Amino acid sequence: MVPASPVARPLRHVARALFPCIWRGKYFSSGNEPAESNRVTPMFRHLMYKIKSTGPITVAEYMKEVLTNPDKGYYVHHDMLGEKGDFITSPEISQIFGELVGIWFISEWISSGKSSAFQLVELGPGRGTLTGDILRVFSQLGSVLKTCDISVHLVEVSQKLSEFQALTLTDKKIPLERDAESLVYMKGVTKSGIPVSWYRDLKDVPKGYSFYLANEFFDVLPIHKFQKTPHGWREVLIDIDPQVSDKLRFVLAPGATPAEAFIQGFCSHKLHDVLIAPGTADLTADVDFSYLRRMTQGKAASLGPIQQQTFLKNMGIDVRLKVLLDKADEPSVRQQLLHGYNMLMNPKKMGERFNFFALLPHQRLQVGGHQMGTCQSKPSASSPVAGFGELTWQ
Repeated sequence: MVPASPVARPLRHVARALFPCIWRGKYFSSGNEPAESNRVTPMFRHLMYKIKSTGPITVAEYMKEVLTNPDKGYYVHHDMLGEKGDFITSPEISQIFGELVGIWFISEWISSGKSSAFQLVELGPGRGTLTGDILRVFSQLGSVLKTCDISVHLVEVSQKLSEFQALTLTDKKIPLERDAESLVYMKGVTKSGIPVSWYRDLKDVPKGYSFYLANEFFDVLPIHKFQKTPHGWREVLIDIDPQVSDKLRFVLAPGATPAEAFIQGFCSHKLHDVLIAPGTADLTADVDFSYLRRMTQGKAASLGPIQQQTFLKNMGIDVRLKVLLDKADEPSVRQQLLHGYNMLMNPKKMGERFNFFALLPHQRLQVGGHQMGTCQSKPSASSPVAGFGELTWQ
């Protein structure tokens, strides 16, 4: 993360594979897949050449290549979102989700002293749906934000997705500025007149008073994977199967390593063997929120994780649903609203499987002259932070 002026960072995560799977060596391999699934993709040929040249690669290197390789990466060349993609996110399910996140930002802006300007920075913005819903709330509450200079900064490695984001967010009457060689490779103006810029790397976003948003971002960052053996920790590497030329396999490195991680794959809304047809499916890893708290201790205070249904309930999702239902004339619209609400809130769907986590400046959590714990997983009843307690306007 890039340190900046006082900053609030709401972070939300779900492991896209809905049923946690601990990999146990030989049991999680490519051998159980039908032969026709072992497609020799362009990414596989690239990985095979790389492994033959330099030897087995780490899981982190595998994820980085499969997901973000400029020529063949999954995120660079696929539209993975929605019913026809590999997974669907909460902003794509219901407008209410993004609207409540927008309310959260405004609440934090007010509670933090109403700065004269702030940057909204989203990491991995998908199709731009979440930012679009947030900006709509900003426009509807323009009288509250009228004295604030707002700008949007999107960190996106996929040119394909950045085009979707531009279609969703920008005013078609104002041409986009493009410069592939610049750190800011695209600029535009949103439909509500707010400047928006695109970056490939978080470090290129200007320093300033910022709100960072990471929706299903940390779970796709490359990880190193380790397995405990009778001889200590051994890193899990990826190699070519000597028995089958068009198949990858997991192998153990000979040296000891200090940690363990878990990895899963997701394709067409189903669990997917991560070594099958690399470059055609999304890869995710479970996020260790306690690790995020430890890494930011002393630099930022943390809240959560809390379940999505709890956060949205505290933010007033029931009230917002009633307002939208009262305004809906078409039965199909009402049905869509109720379906989206059920997907977001049902414990057996997204309600208990998705989580919210926030990093805030220490001074933000000073209550009555006393500062709350810097790694507190659940705030006290007097906490002023919306979502982690009931929403109150100050």
